[in-house]
Amino acid sequence: MDQRDVADLEAGLQEIWDTAAQLGLDPYPVHFEVVPAPIMHEFGAYGLPGRFSHWTYGRAYQQLKTLYDYGLSKIYELVINTNPAYAFLVDTNSVLQNKVVVAHVLGHVDFFKHNAYFQLTNRQMLEGASVNAERIRQYEFRHGSREVESFLDAVLSIQEHVEFSVRRRSTPTAAGSRRPAPARETPYDDLFYVGSERPPEPAAAPHQVPREPERDLLLFIAEHARGLEDWQLDVVHIVRAEQLYFRPQMMTKIINEGWAAFCHARIMRAMDLSASDHLEFSRMHASVLSPSRRQLNPYYLGMKLFEDIERRWDSDKVKEVRELESDVSFLRNYLTAELVEELDLYLYERKGNEWVVVDKDWEKVRDSLTRALTNFGQPYIVVKDGDFKSNGELYLEHFFEGQELEIPYATRTLEQVFRLWGRTVHLATQLGEKSAVLSFDGREHTRK
Repeated sequence: MDQRDVADLEAGLQEIWDTAAQLGLDPYPVHFEVVPAPIMHEFGAYGLPGRFSHWTYGRAYQQLKTLYDYGLSKIYELVINTNPAYAFLVDTNSVLQNKVVVAHVLGHVDFFKHNAYFQLTNRQMLEGASVNAERIRQYEFRHGSREVESFLDAVLSIQEHVEFSVRRRSTPTAAGSRRPAPARETPYDDLFYVGSERPPEPAAAPHQVPREPERDLLLFIAEHARGLEDWQLDVVHIVRAEQLYFRPQMMTKIINEGWAAFCHARIMRAMDLSASDHLEFSRMHASVLSPSRRQLNPYYLGMKLFEDIERRWDSDKVKEVRELESDVSFLRNYLTAELVEELDLYLYERKGNEWVVVDKDWEKVRDSLTRALTNFGQPYIVVKDGDFKSNGELYLEHFFEGQELEIPYATRTLEQVFRLWGRTVHLATQLGEKSAVLSFDGREHTRK
């Protein structure tokens, strides 16, 4: 973009903001920056500017760059969920394309601000990620980059297994881990036990750790693993904090992109565009919303649901849905038989050398979609016992929901969990019609 294009884009920003406000959007303030494509690929690979380095981000960068170089994919924008928000535009976009992106970004930021799942988000994570990266660089200097990267490999292998909730129940402490200090006794304690010779003994805590299945594997390891050094505990907490920042975005991919597309369409249609700009917008909009035969387009599916909700109710209902729902509840509550037929959604599977449609029943399609979105397609695994066999072993359980684990991946992950836990790790799951327990003791894998 030359200086004239930049001036044209800057002039359009205020018009887009005013139009969005007139349509009822209420986003945080947004800082926009125009950057070259390689910078966009870097931000897209890392998720946040200034995040700590790891080889997996380099791999993601190379994948994005290769797709872009061969014309197979293009990142139009990247928006950071902070207050104020930050958004990056590609300098190879036309002025009109970047105006559409600005309108799309305002939809995202409005969603970040108002959706219930983002209310506990750290809105200063941009600065926090930079601080985290600096701490990890210091650990690399002190302990060696290979040691730190190897430990990050282990932590990142289970980064999806965190718990996103408003409140966290406390767990008893596993044998050998740090224990909280006992409550301090005072001369006045006996006043609470009038008529008794002494206060009753507290009930003994159950031996099993945790008392109930614990979904937050990263936090459980940070609190109970033996032998982790302070810098390693800090790395676990860093990865967990950043994963919790991204988790609401993972829970709302379809509804968030659908809302942003729904908003950018209305903003651009409300503006006074020239005939050539209107044609360019229509082409871009159609390209972004183009449905695919083999995978869901979240922009298309989400926008069609919002349009149907507005048709059946009104704009107030649309905003209510934007505020309260995640992807799972969005589809569960608002994907209708009529929409499944209109969008030509179906279930398919590979038979021989061909992909074959196996079912078009709308309820089965809806239920299959919501199952796939539950836990973002990751296996649902909980900590069942942190002191298994009274020997400090870790017993994990896979909640089987019809999809078997990939055994080669599961066994490699068990090796990484062993690296963190320090003792034998077990994983109960189901293979075919039978229950199975996969174990790794640091030397060999076994299956029972």
